[in-house]
Amino acid sequence: MAGMGKQPVVAALMLALVVLAAAPGGAHAACQASQLAVCASAILSGAKPSGECCGNLRAQQGCFCQYAKDPTYGQYIRSPHARDTLQSCGLAVPHC
Repeated sequence: MAGMGKQPVVAALMLALVVLAAAPGGAHAACQASQLAVCASAILSGAKPSGECCGNLRAQQGCFCQYAKDPTYGQYIRSPHARDTLQSCGLAVPHC
């Protein structure tokens, strides 16, 4: 997507996060995908994750495999930048 800016991708990721978080029965009560929105720049561009991002990742750590298997945005969760973000936050990369 050489001619496209990052805005459509960011918007799609944010929409996917909101949809999954709002879906009844789509996520375990403790799994709130919307908490990953603060990590969008780190996951999409490889930017250094914020403290808030790392804190939210820690809180959602048990949900990573569920998020990675979701066809709506699993590609973002399984991306190399997502892996780098986890490692920057001192979290283990899950093996799903």
